Amino acid sequence: MSNPLPDPFADHPDWAPQPPRPIEIVPATGRVELRGRRVLVGLPGLGWRADLRADERVVQGSRTYVPVIPEHEWYRAEAEQVEVFAPLVPVERVWVETVGERRPAGRPADTGIRLVSLDAPTRRPPTPVFETDAVTGRRVVHVTGTSEQRDLRAVTETYSGADGDICVRVAPELEWYRWAWRGQAPTTLEVPVHLLWLE
Repeated sequence: MSNPLPDPFADHPDWAPQPPRPIEIVPATGRVELRGRRVLVGLPGLGWRADLRADERVVQGSRTYVPVIPEHEWYRAEAEQVEVFAPLVPVERVWVETVGERRPAGRPADTGIRLVSLDAPTRRPPTPVFETDAVTGRRVVHVTGTSEQRDLRAVTETYSGADGDICVRVAPELEWYRWAWRGQAPTTLEVPVHLLWLE
């Protein structure tokens, strides 16, 4: 047999699900609404802290601050209508996560060491869950067609589902955090791994 078998997907590049839109990081000093948004705080050259939520800006004297709350506390405050402590962070030290525009497909995969600037926080592009080592507790996006379901957390690692698909169980973030503060197990959904991306 001298001829190789033809690739059945060669003429159909759209057979695989498209990745979700990437997360972009923008300074909070811009005209961005902050209440309930995911934010990162830090100092250029030092580092960044994530898994935080913001409230609206506060002006004291001539300075503008952002109340910043750990994400689990933000969910608890919203769900149970309780007051939580929110330290005020100078607005120039806060960056906001926004959903960016879909990038064109066909970019070569990054290989080796990826260097970043320390001037502002950076985000990795969405990563297919099947390419990761561990997923439990990570933020994931469930992509079906053109819709993206965000604010999900992976509750399990990959496993073989009842139908033989490789799957991961996911839960809404509110239920993920409620599991921590109340011990109430979340409602989960079994999702085939090829439809999940790390955010």
